Amino acid sequence: MTGPWKRREVIGDATLYLGDCLEILPTLGAVDALVTDPPYGIGFRKGTSGRGVPGPRRYDWALIAGDDAPFDPTLWLQWPCVMWGANHYASHLPKGRWLAWNKLGHLEPWDSFSDVEFAWCSEPGNDRIFSLLWKGAMQAEKAGNGVRHHPTMKPIALMQWCLGFLLDARTILDPFMGSGTTGVACIREGRKFIGIEIDPGYFDTACRRIEAEARAPRFDLPQPVKPTQGEML
Repeated sequence: MTGPWKRREVIGDATLYLGDCLEILPTLGAVDALVTDPPYGIGFRKGTSGRGVPGPRRYDWALIAGDDAPFDPTLWLQWPCVMWGANHYASHLPKGRWLAWNKLGHLEPWDSFSDVEFAWCSEPGNDRIFSLLWKGAMQAEKAGNGVRHHPTMKPIALMQWCLGFLLDARTILDPFMGSGTTGVACIREGRKFIGIEIDPGYFDTACRRIEAEARAPRFDLPQPVKPTQGEML
């Protein structure tokens, strides 16, 4: 190890780090933008005495590192960015635009779980909606033969759509990489990627997924996915 990381893997135009993003961040080179789904405190709820106590768990997954406390996005606002779960920390965000993911696709609601997720984009413009079915076993996009690699895993197409709001950014940082979906999207869009993950298991998964994508045959040059899908809010 030659830095504040436990492992460093270079896969094509992707550089992946296993370790604490706050320790690794000062060692990174130039970054153009941030696209991420940070741990925003879904494992945290406020007790009656004002102290944080564990919240209810929906899935039988290992706890996500850092998800036992509210998320403060302040550090990450130094770059143009798209950050998911932003409705949970909206009071800490400046003016920007909102991106909504309609997880029902074109179906009607059928359960008590949330039908939509929200991201905040620092770049000015109209608010937008992306529609793609992704609820439980009902998924329009299957990854790894339907394997869900992470409890808050996002569809690759959704993350490609996010990159379309940052067309001038060539090097994308995801400091909360999880299972590596942002990295896979970057490869498909011809972007350079820097990913950081603190959990060794998820880091290994991200390495496998990104390496498989990097080895996949390319029959033409990647074209940016422009943010035109969906309706204006």
